[in-house]
Amino acid sequence: MEIAIFTKEHKPADSIASFTEFYYSLHMKHLASDFLDQGLTPRQITEAVVKAMNVGKSSGMKIEKHFKPVFTGAGKHIVKDCKLSHLAYGLVLINADVKLPVVGNFQVSVLSQYLENQ
Repeated sequence: MEIAIFTKEHKPADSIASFTEFYYSLHMKHLASDFLDQGLTPRQITEAVVKAMNVGKSSGMKIEKHFKPVFTGAGKHIVKDCKLSHLAYGLVLINADVKLPVVGNFQVSVLSQYLENQ
């Protein structure tokens, strides 16, 4: 029995898409799981990522430039995670559970900076 790892046929469109995905990924310096260190639970992170992606979609953002599903290691476990651009990281944080001090502090900080520049 043979197992094919590579195909003989080379598709330029696939190569361009792979390169573009790789390029976008280089600009994603954060992981959604980083929010665990900020006190968010996995469920809160998931809900905030979904909200942030919906905000991105509704505002015309190219989601693939800012969010990329990945798997990461957490101790002895492999978990579903998401790479985030700097903008996506902020969107997730601003859309997280407002009962958490880190979220409230971030929202106040963003609004304060916005109002100072008006």
